[in-house]
Amino acid sequence: MEYEFHWNIVFQKLPQLLNGAFVTLHVSVLSMLIGIAIAVLLAIAKMSDARIFSLPATVWVEIARNTPALFQIYMAYFGLGAFGIHLSPYAAVLSALVFVNAGYLTETFRGGFQSIPKTQYSASKSLGMSSTQLYRYIILPQMFRRIYHPMTNQFVWSILMSSLGILVGMNELSGETQRLQSLSFRTLEFFIVAAVMYFLITKFVLFSAALISQKVFKGEL
Repeated sequence: MEYEFHWNIVFQKLPQLLNGAFVTLHVSVLSMLIGIAIAVLLAIAKMSDARIFSLPATVWVEIARNTPALFQIYMAYFGLGAFGIHLSPYAAVLSALVFVNAGYLTETFRGGFQSIPKTQYSASKSLGMSSTQLYRYIILPQMFRRIYHPMTNQFVWSILMSSLGILVGMNELSGETQRLQSLSFRTLEFFIVAAVMYFLITKFVLFSAALISQKVFKGEL
């Protein structure tokens, strides 16, 4: 018996799917921005000789990199709820993605920091630059240039992993797709369209990242 496709109902619900895609992009972008800020601090802390800084950073990285993202989402949504801390599905997914992004990016950033010659640190200090000025004007620009592509890959990962929000009732693209197909029973059609939308979102992000690299780094990557 041949399957008969019915696309009309999917196209009628396209605004809801687009809204879900916007939520997916929103939580992914926000989790990356917060994750980057935390990862910079964690990378610096992990390179510190003081265990009071390096130990917590190491623990964060080890947990984030060696447990599934699904576990992080469940802990944020159900685990914290056991202690009376009740997060919305969006907040739970955002918190989990921030935690994982920061853990993975910490190691990426640490590699970027360590690739910069130590002579630049000492030369900056000899010029009377403070630690804040050193990192702002010398170290961070070079570090971000060297790890730009791995950071872009992490962004794509974040977009795709946000689909796990479906398991805690978040109405991102996968969640909205699941809700709409359950009302119409056109599972194949809805998930095919959702897959195409994920593909287009990731390609848009990669294309935008390439344009930004050409503009900011002047083709040096």
